[in-house]
Amino acid sequence: MIDYNIILAKSEPKEPTDKTPVTLEEHIEDGLRVLTALQECFPNAPKVVNLEQFWKLLRWCVIFHDLGKAHLGFQKILRGIEDNEWNSQRHELFSLPFVEELEVSEKEKQWMRLVIAGHHRTYEWLDEFINANYNETGEFDDFDMGEDGNFETEFELVNQQAVLELLKTTYQVSINEVSAVSPNDLIANYISNPYYKEKSDYFILLLMFGAFKHCDHLSSAFIHHLEKLYTKDFDFLHNRTYDLYEHQQKAFETKGNVILTAPTGSGKTETALLWLQRQLDTTGQGRTFYILPFTASINAMYERLGHEEKGFGKDKVGMLHGKLSAYLYDYFNDYQYSQNKKKENIQNLGTKFKTLETPLKIMTPFQLLKHLFGVKGFEKGIFEFVGGHFIFDEIHAYDAGVFAQIVVLLKYITQHLNAKVLIMTATFPTFMKEILKQAIGKSLEIKASNKLYSNFVRHQVIVKNGFLHENLDFIKKQLQRINPKTEKANTVLIVCNTVKSAQSVYLQLQKSVENSVLLHSSFCGRDRTILEKQLKDNEPQLLVGTQAIEVSLDIDYDMIFTEPAPLDALVQRFGRVNRKRKKGICPCYVFSERNDSDKYIYNDELIANTLNVLKIIENTNSGIIKEQQLQEYIDIVYPSFNAEQQSIYDVTYEYLTNSVNRLSPFLKYKEKEEDYYKQFDGIKVVPVALEHEYRDLLQNKFDFIGAEALKVQIRKNRFVQFLNENSLEPASIAFTHPDNPKSKLIEISYFRLNKKYSTIPKSEDDISDGLGLLINEDEIIVREEDLFS
Repeated sequence: MIDYNIILAKSEPKEPTDKTPVTLEEHIEDGLRVLTALQECFPNAPKVVNLEQFWKLLRWCVIFHDLGKAHLGFQKILRGIEDNEWNSQRHELFSLPFVEELEVSEKEKQWMRLVIAGHHRTYEWLDEFINANYNETGEFDDFDMGEDGNFETEFELVNQQAVLELLKTTYQVSINEVSAVSPNDLIANYISNPYYKEKSDYFILLLMFGAFKHCDHLSSAFIHHLEKLYTKDFDFLHNRTYDLYEHQQKAFETKGNVILTAPTGSGKTETALLWLQRQLDTTGQGRTFYILPFTASINAMYERLGHEEKGFGKDKVGMLHGKLSAYLYDYFNDYQYSQNKKKENIQNLGTKFKTLETPLKIMTPFQLLKHLFGVKGFEKGIFEFVGGHFIFDEIHAYDAGVFAQIVVLLKYITQHLNAKVLIMTATFPTFMKEILKQAIGKSLEIKASNKLYSNFVRHQVIVKNGFLHENLDFIKKQLQRINPKTEKANTVLIVCNTVKSAQSVYLQLQKSVENSVLLHSSFCGRDRTILEKQLKDNEPQLLVGTQAIEVSLDIDYDMIFTEPAPLDALVQRFGRVNRKRKKGICPCYVFSERNDSDKYIYNDELIANTLNVLKIIENTNSGIIKEQQLQEYIDIVYPSFNAEQQSIYDVTYEYLTNSVNRLSPFLKYKEKEEDYYKQFDGIKVVPVALEHEYRDLLQNKFDFIGAEALKVQIRKNRFVQFLNENSLEPASIAFTHPDNPKSKLIEISYFRLNKKYSTIPKSEDDISDGLGLLINEDEIIVREEDLFS
């Protein structure tokens, strides 16, 4: 005999070993536990929306949201009974009538109705559902319910008695009678008049829905505990034998927004964390976002801040970026896991990083900006910003369009969500700094002391006429010389502006040394990971690369040779030389000529301004770079945006500002989502040399992440070029699980690139040059069918 007074919420149990499905009461209690955690992690939420009863109303939403699951047909579905009366209806709509009996104001009821109705589907979807399945009198058109089948009649199949008993016994809510009210008007009226930002209670509804979605999703995943940062978690910063720099001490004492300028290697990360500790001690909990521009930066910072002794520990630090799965794949390679166990660990850790579990996340700005474009789930993302702490590092690295988006984000979170911001850089044009100041409002500008800057005299710039590739003999001589400071052969860093140039230079120099590495963006993910690991474990004597070297890599070379680039990029490149300031003054050679293809990368005017500034430094300081003068030099190179950049900035800023103002919860924004994804100029392809291994990983090992790591990312314009040259062709593979041939057939489509790929040497006997993708060299393809034709 089935007891339908025990209302189920889910058909599956909490644990695989538990055969009991989750009851409605258990699901509600799980949600309330998440709600308690949210109150502790986001104490500023009621203040942000000026609503003292914010958490109380959210509690009612959690209690009432799934009451409609008591419908007899749905209960039969959960119990696996095929003969049922459910007919694919929506349980959240049957939850709404119970809200009517709550003793709260009509406006508060309306917020709750909207949140509960939209917690699974967008309002557009619900509107289509209602219009397709009900006629004007509220009767079903397609559900074959008979003439009397309408919402009110269907609601009678909800076990109201069991629901009312649950509310009374467990939550002390006494309701005598419930009247069914059709949801037609609620949905249709909202679509015709949605909540936009100018509406007074807009943020109440937006944040209430975002918070509720966290409660529902986390409780469904049986996650109840959310980590927090406490004062004691910062002990690793204070267990030191040296004094803080002045800018570090000042940041530690500052409550509120900060713009920090300090030289590379002067402890900017520690400065940011000291500032963070002060904010947490002053304004309470709030999630922290550490924003960096590049994947390599994020991976390195995650390992640094996640260190169990010298950081916050892995439980309190997460990260998000587009190559997260590949990073975790490599991370778990160090452990003796089976393939299935590795997949499970990657999925679990990836999910943890995406949820609220970790109080500090390291990410690219795009992981934040996507919520302003209305990407699915944006309400959850915006709630996570409430009372948050945002640390922007290496903010000089973004183009005018992305910078405009960041400015819109900064205005939004500081003006509306009570967020605090620290922005830091070593080089930043004054005009851009002024834009940021206006965006974040009241702030303190902190700059490293002149005394500290004088201690950071470590580079001598030398401008050499001609092209870098014409001076390889000179570079070979430097590689052979002994550095008197280290008593070892000079370590040399070479930075080129294009992959092709870097490959050519490396090919001609690699035999001059025993230990060398080439690093650029045209390696597959697996090889790139191997190269970065080599750099971290054993710094090679010769490192040749592209702009990827400018940031993030914790390397310390004796000298650098570089093709011309804008001054801020050069400063970042120079920062990889004499990083620890133990080598005296180290030479930084900049060549005056650049290849024709460079002009597609860097603006002519910027390069001309930079070379003029470098000559000024040579003439006035014998080439010695005094870092306290860098601001003056940067402002000469970047007095303002040029006409093209200004246009990009203005259009982007105006578009995203209008987009944010017209962003409404519960609705979908397909066009805006498409605009968001259009920003990413990259398509992944499989070089034919790696295709056999790619297919083997999929078909025989069921290793999707490992296979994905064999792809190389190319720009969209290059993709079109290869298509026109017939160097690129679509391909596919169909396979079943290797352990279960009768399982569902999976088909994977990909693009095969018929260009040579030079892999990383796997042993001393491997003669591969390790050059990566060679875009100008076709691969000779020999297929099995050709051998026997």
